[in-house]
Amino acid sequence: MELREETAAGAGGTRRARRHAETKAEILRIAVELMEAEGAGGLSISAIARHMGIQPPSLYKYFPSRHAIYDALFMNGQAAFLSAIRDGAAGREPGLSALAAGVTGGLRWAVEHPALAQLLFWRPVPGFVPSPDAYAVALEAVAQIGELVAGAVRAGALHPDADTDTGREVLGILLAGIATQQLANDPDSSFSEGQFSRHTAAILRAFELSYPPRREG
Repeated sequence: MELREETAAGAGGTRRARRHAETKAEILRIAVELMEAEGAGGLSISAIARHMGIQPPSLYKYFPSRHAIYDALFMNGQAAFLSAIRDGAAGREPGLSALAAGVTGGLRWAVEHPALAQLLFWRPVPGFVPSPDAYAVALEAVAQIGELVAGAVRAGALHPDADTDTGREVLGILLAGIATQQLANDPDSSFSEGQFSRHTAAILRAFELSYPPRREG
């Protein structure tokens, strides 16, 4: 009898944990929808609660503050951005092809998820600083792009200077410029047809020309 009672209690705990996780996911989903409508900085606990049909204090059982919601969104967004880079480069030989496919995958994700892209790459929320755990995922994404650059250098497709802090910063500025211009000036267009994002290949070509490979002799 004691075993059955413990099993029932364990099952109840599992159900509660599952419901808790599902509710947190629902909160984050609604938060993204509100950010898409009002901008990343326009998120409020009361608006989320209103959309869920609950009182604002009930949300604090899941997230202790508005910034905690932003932190979860930042971590999830960076993980999705990282996956987009990895998926884009998957199956490509290390070199310019893998670099272009990886960063294009990341840019496409950013253009297709404008609210999260604002939170990840701009500073739309005064006072919000990602937690160390959330920022660690962002560093993974940066490191992944760096590894793609390093792969192109090792393949002899880029000058070794591309794989330096300065080289990676130049690439980051070029990529951020595409995303910023597209999201700010033509947010309703698709990535492939966007006024600015459609020039991704040309921008990557500019990076390549900035770091031409060494020529023997």
